[in-house]
Formats: sequence, structure tokens, C-alpha cells
Amino acid sequence: MSNPYNQDLDQNPANYQPLTPLSFLERAADVFPEFTAIIHGNLRRSYGEFYLRSKKLASALSQKGMTRGSTVSTLLLNTPPMLEAHYGIPMCGAVIHAINTRLDPATIAFQLDHANSQILFFDRELSSVVAEALQLCESKPSLIEYVDSEYDYGSMTSSDLEVVDYEIFLEKGDDSYQWLMPENEWDAISVGYTSGTTGDPKGVVSHHRGAYLLAQGNAMVASMPKHSVYLWTLPMFHCNGWCFPWTMSAIIGTHVCLRQVRAEPIWESIKTHKISHLCGAPIVMSVILSLENQQDYKPSHQVQFFTAAAPPPESVLKQMQKAGFLVTHLYGLTETYGPAVINEWHQEWDSLDITNQASLKARQGVRYLPLEHLSVMDPDTMKSVPADGRTIGEVMFQGNIVMKGYLKNKTANQKAFAGGWFHSGDLAVLHPDGYIQLKDRSKDIIISGGENISSIEIEEALLKNDCVSAAAVIAVVDEKWGEVPCAFVELKPHKPLSDIQAKQWCKDNLASFKVPKYYFFEDIPRTSTGKIQKYVLRDKAKNLVGA
Repeated sequence: MSNPYNQDLDQNPANYQPLTPLSFLERAADVFPEFTAIIHGNLRRSYGEFYLRSKKLASALSQKGMTRGSTVSTLLLNTPPMLEAHYGIPMCGAVIHAINTRLDPATIAFQLDHANSQILFFDRELSSVVAEALQLCESKPSLIEYVDSEYDYGSMTSSDLEVVDYEIFLEKGDDSYQWLMPENEWDAISVGYTSGTTGDPKGVVSHHRGAYLLAQGNAMVASMPKHSVYLWTLPMFHCNGWCFPWTMSAIIGTHVCLRQVRAEPIWESIKTHKISHLCGAPIVMSVILSLENQQDYKPSHQVQFFTAAAPPPESVLKQMQKAGFLVTHLYGLTETYGPAVINEWHQEWDSLDITNQASLKARQGVRYLPLEHLSVMDPDTMKSVPADGRTIGEVMFQGNIVMKGYLKNKTANQKAFAGGWFHSGDLAVLHPDGYIQLKDRSKDIIISGGENISSIEIEEALLKNDCVSAAAVIAVVDEKWGEVPCAFVELKPHKPLSDIQAKQWCKDNLASFKVPKYYFFEDIPRTSTGKIQKYVLRDKAKNLVGA
């Protein structure tokens, strides 16, 4: 028998529109055109201006031939153009490719080529790395340079590059441009590259539907009221700023931009602009707490701080609480648009002492509102592990905030989605109350300052040194960065190498944030089949560095 609720009831433009977070900005500009959307130093922009500039950006890009499926890249700091890019680029149907500003030129060049980028927006401060990357690129994207009026560049120029000024480019856009809705809400809105454990980074493709849902989920899960004020201490290039560039338009909030994560500007912003929310890795908390005269800035209201990566130490939680911050632990991956798991706090836990609270806060938590399924599973049987807090399995996800897949990488997609679940590669336990807690990373990814670092990439760099016969890199706990790389190195006979020389070698061959903090020169333990026993090295590191 046919379903009567499906008879003569068809989708049409009147009752169905594809979901896209771009609509949030259009609504904000319609309803609150004069409300302050962006603060950047002395600059103020209303929602009406924000929307108009984003449309003009889309129009100018369209005039340059950007359309559905085109890739437009950004190498920008947390400044207004980065917010405009999150709307203007997809408004012309193109896909935004936000590049990590801390990457080395070779990795940037790989991403530009792999994504077939046609236009690159960049900040003048990053012109030297752009020049180096372009020398390594097969594709030669058009260059649009942003010169920040709120920043002193000194004598820095980009004279060797053929560029168009961002504001001049924007003026080419049409005020009345009709931006493009996605043809399908599953159309790509962004591509972001994640560290791979082997080979090159993988391009994570996200869609309009997932971005729409996570952007709203952020506001709901974080209980963000209308007109919240958000400070950009989280890099917008990181998982599209966890979708907060779109969240803030949904709640008609104010973005406070911050080029650099520094203690005094953070505290000054909190005091001056009454910041209500901010996000970041544990290193951001360390920066916040490093200011000696905090009492001069201490807010009269409680500030919500959302952190991911390694759980903050008990001492840091105590200090943040004393300084006026409520810390909430999140967990997710680039493949899940950023946060997909939250440590939901129960009121009865408020009565516990700080040690027990810290233990509970160390857990990653439960699924985000827009995530349909979260489990810790045995990857061989694809069954959930017992909820005993002891049995280790792999964290797996199902739902609308899981990526479309990896760009041009069928093999990786088949592996990632085996059995109808997204396999995170992270190992965890499931507690009796349903909260998950990470225990290890099967991919050997090190999360330092919120950045993913491949241990294999560091090992490969060390092995290029003529003195090195073998290398194994692990993560060790660091109070400032959450985790840092630690290298165990086997040397060839009669080939001496000091830790200073090893560190310099890594600096010459890796991005600075990937350089190991510790170096130990000794025989590396292996199994009978020759596989390196990293668990032995982790135990050893605890004694060597106290981690």
C-alpha cells in the first residue's frame, strides 16, 4: 500500500530550499542591518555592510570566471576579509580552501595544486611564503593581496608578486549581484586539508548542509544567546573556524577579529567589547593566564571558553575558573566540520571538588546536537565496545556533519567509510554514562596547540639526515601546547648528531610548529617482525621528560 502522505505532495520551490549557512547573513542584514557585525581595531562594520561586501566579493569572483566547482584559496589571518571569504566565495558557487598560515611553502604548493586553486587571497604579512610556494606550484593562481589598515607592516612589501589589492578587487563587484544558492545542499562549500600519517595531506570536502547544521548546533550546544560577542582566538583556517563564521550570523552576533593570539589584546578585548565566547587549543589558555595584571581587565561576567585537543590540566582549569572563564571540552576532526562531541556538564557535578571536576572535564563527552550517531567500536567486528570505561575501541561517527569525503582519493574514502561509519582513527573508551574518553591515536597524529602534526612526516624528515638510520616520533604532554613531538633517533655508526643539530635539521625541513621539542639518541625498540614499539617509547618518555 502506498503512503498517502507521499501522494501528490512533491518538492517545489515553495516548500523546499537547500540548506546553506549563507542564508544566515542575508537574514541578519535584512533584520538587523545596522547592528555591528565585525570589530577589527578601529574598524566597525554593520551586518548591512558585511552582506554587501560579501555579495560584491562573490560578484567580482564571478567576473573572474569562478563558478560552481571552482576553488578559491585563502592565506589570511583572523581579519575581516577572512569572514567575507566564508560567504563571498561560496556565494558565487565556488569552494573555499582556507590554508593554514603556519604551513611551509612546499605543503602550501601541494594544496594549491591538488585543489586546482584558481585564485589566492593572502595577507601582505605572508607574501614571502606565498612567493616561495608559487615557485613550487604547477598551477599559478591569480593573487589578491589584503593590506590591513589596522596593522603596521613596516617596510614589508609584496613588490615581487603580481597582485591586485583586495579593496580594488572588491570594488569591481556589483552591489545588486544575486548570489547563488547551492543546486543541492550536499554541494561542496569548503575543502580543508588534514595531516595524513602517510603520504600527502588529504583534502576534506564539506557541504552546505553540514555547515548549516553545525553552525546552528554550535549556538544551541553552547547556549549562545542572540547578540553574543565572539573573540577570534581560534584560527579561521582551522575547520572553517569550527563553523563559527556562520554561527555568528545566525545569532546576529559580533565578531571581534584578532590577528595574533597575545595576552594583553585578548584581555583588552574582553574588557572593552564584553566578549562572551571564545575558542582555542590549550595553548590559548596558557596565553590568557600569562598576563600578570589580570585584575586590571577581569570581566564582571563569566566568559565561555571552548577548548579541544588534549584536555587541560587541573591547574589550568583552576586558574581559568579564578580568572572568570568557564571551560568546556570539545572534540572533533576536520572530517566532522570541527566539534562533533561535547563534554556536556551536569549541574550536580558543580558540588564536586576541583580534582573530580577536572577528571570529568578530561573526557571528550557525548555527541553534538546535529550529529546522529557516535560510538566507540571494534573496527574488526563493527560492534560497540562495552560501556565499562576500560575496553578500548575506535571512535566512529554517522551523520550529516560528517564530510562528503576526501578529494580525489577513492582508496582513502573506502577505508574511512567502511561499514557505513566514519572511522576517526582515534582510540577511546566508553564510560557507563555514555561519555567517551580518548586514550590514544591509531593514526599517530600529535595535536600541538590545536594543530595536527603527523609523526610520520617528522620521522621522514629526520631520515633524510645522513646521520640517521631510524627515527620514531611520539607525542608527550606539554602544559603549554597540550602535546609536543618527541623524537627517538638511531644514528649510523660513526655519524654523530647532537640534539641542537637535529633540531636545526628539523627547522630546515619542517614547519616550525612540527619541530620536536625533545631528542633522544638510542636504539629504538621493535617487535620480532621489526615494527617499532611506540608504546614502549611512550612509557620511556614519561620518565625522561616527566610527561
